[in-house]
Amino acid sequence: MSAQVAMFSGGRGGAAIARELLRTPGIGLSLLINGYDNGMSTGALRRYLPGMLGPSDFRKNLLLHLDARDPGQAALAAVLEHRLPDGTTPRDLAGFVGALAVDLVEGCHALPRRPRLAIARDLAAFLDRLGTGAGFDLADCALGNLVFAGAYLRLGEDFNAAVRACAATFGSPVRLLNVTGGENAHLVALKRDGRLLADEAEIVAPQDPAPITDLFLLRDPVRDRDALEAMPAARVRRILAGRGAEVSPNPAALAAIRDARLIVYGPGTPHSSLYPSYRAPGVAEAVAASRAAAKVLVVNIREDHDVQGLSASDHLARALVHLGDPFNERRSVTHVLCHGGTGDQAVPADTVPGDTVRVDVPGDVWGRARWITADLAEPARPGTHSGRRTVRVLTALAGLPAATPLEEAG
Repeated sequence: MSAQVAMFSGGRGGAAIARELLRTPGIGLSLLINGYDNGMSTGALRRYLPGMLGPSDFRKNLLLHLDARDPGQAALAAVLEHRLPDGTTPRDLAGFVGALAVDLVEGCHALPRRPRLAIARDLAAFLDRLGTGAGFDLADCALGNLVFAGAYLRLGEDFNAAVRACAATFGSPVRLLNVTGGENAHLVALKRDGRLLADEAEIVAPQDPAPITDLFLLRDPVRDRDALEAMPAARVRRILAGRGAEVSPNPAALAAIRDARLIVYGPGTPHSSLYPSYRAPGVAEAVAASRAAAKVLVVNIREDHDVQGLSASDHLARALVHLGDPFNERRSVTHVLCHGGTGDQAVPADTVPGDTVRVDVPGDVWGRARWITADLAEPARPGTHSGRRTVRVLTALAGLPAATPLEEAG
């Protein structure tokens, strides 16, 4: 029986780690994701289908197992990531779907028959809603997002059922799990300077360095921003709290957390990809109930716009607040894994030997968590984690075999 790993993740921040976990023998991987993304074409799609969560982070995680060297898998990846060009009409998309159904699409001949027909079926379901009118601009839409939208419509507007269906279509070996029951909700943040970040796209965008102090999940998008920003922050908090969305737990996600041998709080954009997931109903209780050998917070190497100037210990403190365990009394986080320094120390990556991993160094305990320092960076992609280096430490903490020894991971 495989050892279970549950990893909180977003779209791409933890991709290298997740990909390496998939390569590790004897591990079964569950990825815990939220659907609050509403940037660009994803936001346009959510406005067109107002009950649907954002599919983009789920779509990106369907790429983890696809190998560009395999023609069939490369074709599946191309479908997921293809962006429709400017001027694409519903009639154009209908022609593509018809040709796909009979294997006449140039460049898609390598698609295996079963996923090809499933993709055509779900795109056709989206087209049934779209019709031939101009109610939705298809320009720059990721084709994979439209496959998700079609599955969502075909399956009675059940977002989690659409996630399962798309995972099956694209042959994902990952248990891809939305942290909630799939109810629609809109993410909003309030900053210390009183500025309102009215949606997820603003939370991840460049912004002033004032810290985010509050996160809210709302039933409906903010439509009275100017009026809210003219009010005292305390009153805005009360108003937004009164507009909260009712979301339910996803039993499968909670079971994945409780049954995990290793829980990973992966890297990503904290206030969009991670903290809202920790706050999902039942998640904090499932983490507390889990008998995982290690519950590891992996600190970002590169700073995100929403957490400018925060130290590693700030990241731990904020994560614990959102997990409902501010003093870590329930041991929601057992270890903190940092690149190039311990706690708040900043050490240039090139000063840390590639094979150095320090575990259980006296004095490296803060917030009731053990702090671990290692060279975790991917040399070819500055600011990102090396999957092999990071997973080597994670599996060691949980007593699991690593996929590759460090000397092969260079």
